[in-house]
Amino acid sequence: MALFEPFPNYVWNLSVSIALENGGRIGEIIDIIEPLKAKAQAGEDANTQDFMIEWVKMADKLVELGEEDLAQGREFSAGNKFKRSAIYYQTGERMQGLGHPGREETYAKAISNFLRGVQLAGDPVTRVEIPYEGKTISGLFHKAPGDGPMPCVVYCNGLDSMKEMLWMGGIPYALAKRGIHTLCVDQPGTGEALRLEGLPATPYAERWASKWVDYLETRDDVANDKIGMTGISLGGHYAPRAVAYEPRFASGAAWGANHNWHEVQFGRMKREGENPVPHYWNHVFWVFGASDMDDFLEKTKDMNLNGHLDRIKVPFLVTHGVQDRQISKDYADQSYDQLINSPRRELKWFTPREGGVEHVGADNHAFAIDYIADWFAETLGGRTAA
Repeated sequence: MALFEPFPNYVWNLSVSIALENGGRIGEIIDIIEPLKAKAQAGEDANTQDFMIEWVKMADKLVELGEEDLAQGREFSAGNKFKRSAIYYQTGERMQGLGHPGREETYAKAISNFLRGVQLAGDPVTRVEIPYEGKTISGLFHKAPGDGPMPCVVYCNGLDSMKEMLWMGGIPYALAKRGIHTLCVDQPGTGEALRLEGLPATPYAERWASKWVDYLETRDDVANDKIGMTGISLGGHYAPRAVAYEPRFASGAAWGANHNWHEVQFGRMKREGENPVPHYWNHVFWVFGASDMDDFLEKTKDMNLNGHLDRIKVPFLVTHGVQDRQISKDYADQSYDQLINSPRRELKWFTPREGGVEHVGADNHAFAIDYIADWFAETLGGRTAA
C-alpha cells in the first residue's frame, strides 16, 4: 500500500490523498491535478493559489451539474454532487496561507454546499451549535438507526481538517452500522471555530470536549454512560487529553499518536519529518493565535501528554501507521506505555500487509475506520455483526 504521489512534494500529495479518502473521485481529481504538475516543481509553499483555483473550478462545475439535477427534481443526485464539491472546496482552501485571496469565499461555498448536499441526499446528519466562551462551536450529529438511547462518539479534527471532512471520511456511517451515533466537531483552532468565530486552539481539550458531553446529555437518543471520544492526527493529542480529564467519557481512541506535539515543532524547525500543510508556520501561528515563534512555543508547551495518561481509567486504543512521515512511531509507544490505569489498552499498528501505513491512513482510511468503529462497538456496547 502506498500514497498516491502525482506531485514531487509530500504536502501536495497528502492533500490529494485526503480528498480521495474523503469522498473525491479519481477521474475528477486527475483532471484537477494535471495542470498543476509543472507548478508543483517550485515546492510545497509556492503556487498554492493556483492549486486552489483548479480545485474550485471542479467544485464549481459539480455545483452547476447539481443545479441541473435539481431542475429535473433529482435531489439525491444533486445532493451527492454538492457534497463532493464541498470536499474539493475544502481541499483547495486548506492549502492556502492566512489572508490568501479567495480563501473565505471558498470556505463559505464548502459549508453551504455540504449542508445542501446532506439534506438533499437524505443523510441522517444535522448541524448543531453550542455556546463556548462567549462564542459558538459547531458540530455534525450523525444519528444511527434505531430507537431509544444509544452510544455516541465525539470525533474531533486534527491541525488542519474540518468536521465536513470527518463526516465525508466514513466513520459516522461505520459507527451507525454498529449502533452508535457520531458527533463530528470543529474544535477551537479548526473549521468554523477558527475561521468564523476566531477561537484559537488550546492544549486543554477537556475545556471544549466537556461542553459537547453536556450537550449530548440533553439528548434523549444518547446513552449518557456510553459516550466515547476519538480524534484524527493532532486529535491524537486532543482525544487522549479530553478522556484523561473528562470522566464522563467511557472509551477513547487516537487515530494517530500525537503524544508530544510540542516536541515535534523543534524537529520541524530542522526540517525533520514532513509538514501537513504549506505555509506551515503561518498556519500554526494562526491556529494557536500566536504572534511569533516564541509566543507559539509558549502557547503549545502543554501539547504534551506526558504525565496525563495515567488518569485514563477507561478502555483506550492507540493506532499508528508504520510509515508515518509526520509523527514518529515512538510517540505511539509512549502513549500506550503511559496508559497504565486503562482497564483495556491497545496499540494497533497499520502495516503494509493491510494498508493505512501513512499518517492517519492517508493511503487508505478503510482499515482504520473499521478497526476504530469495532473498538467502540466492543467498548461502548454496540455491535460488530448483523
